[in-house]
Amino acid sequence: MEEYIQLLTQHDQALTAYVMTLVPSSSDAQDILQDTKIALWRSFDTFESGTNFAAWARKAALFRILDYRKRKGRESKRLWFTDEVYERLAEDFETDADAREQQGDQLKACITKLQPQHREILVLRYFRDSSIEDVAARVERTVEATYRVLSRIRLALRKCITATAHNS
Repeated sequence: MEEYIQLLTQHDQALTAYVMTLVPSSSDAQDILQDTKIALWRSFDTFESGTNFAAWARKAALFRILDYRKRKGRESKRLWFTDEVYERLAEDFETDADAREQQGDQLKACITKLQPQHREILVLRYFRDSSIEDVAARVERTVEATYRVLSRIRLALRKCITATAHNS
């Protein structure tokens, strides 16, 4: 149990990003993540310690995403990707997983370098999913000023990540 919790905690953000990439609805993605974590726990005795937990977890998530797609496809007339497209997207995700993890680490480092008030705006907007209007009210700025400062924050983060990548 301890190993499972440690591995899941270590890979939780990456697993969340994976599911969010392939599922359009945030609430549906959260349901899929919950189902995936339960399935991982139930089948953890089949996981070979020392192998790639992240890949194993993503494969389990992909099965749930494909089931979700089939359910949603029956419920609505919306155009959905084929299973082959989802599998191809999953393969591409696997190929780029290490690069994304490195970029995530660079982004975290760059976020810590932001001014505290800029970090607060970033957290409110992107990590707590607050609307621009809510962020503006919270930091006592106009909506337009909030859009401008977010633009400057994103630019500063892009420059920081680029500089970090070139220095590596």
